[in-house]
Amino acid sequence: MSIYLDSLKKRFLTYKELAEKTFAQLSDEQIHWQPAGEPNNIYIIVKHMSGNMLSRFTDFLTTDGEKPWRERDAEFEDKEPKATKADMTAIWNKGWDCLMQTLDGLTDADLSKIVHIRTEPHIVIDALNRQLAHYPYHVGQIVFLGKMMKAENWQTLSIAKGKTREFNEQKAAGK
Repeated sequence: MSIYLDSLKKRFLTYKELAEKTFAQLSDEQIHWQPAGEPNNIYIIVKHMSGNMLSRFTDFLTTDGEKPWRERDAEFEDKEPKATKADMTAIWNKGWDCLMQTLDGLTDADLSKIVHIRTEPHIVIDALNRQLAHYPYHVGQIVFLGKMMKAENWQTLSIAKGKTREFNEQKAAGK
């Protein structure tokens, strides 16, 4: 695998982990919580991300990334209010497994090939970068919703407020 593909996979997995650390802090009921207005809940975001991954990365090099079997609009409906975190995690992992298997199968020679998304041609690198921008956007939504729900009980996923100097000193000391 190329340096680019290794880096890409590492970045994707970093964002996957952030979302999963958020899921771990939430209850089955909280994955369905929505603030006022009509924003998506975490369960809906996961359905959308997984649907996108399955559509984009099934037969990635040979078929359009928007598959005819995808029901994108249905991804934005929470018709399973009793779905559990385990149910959601199964949906989540199905999408991520498809993405990772595709990345594992790509070669440097594939990076300059052309793929299509909704009939629009993309160089493979651009199609991959498009998804690397898309998924962290939604992971940010997941984390933000988790922080809203957990409030003062939120367990930070990065350096805690006021702890940057301490963190940097520990890193410098090899800890």
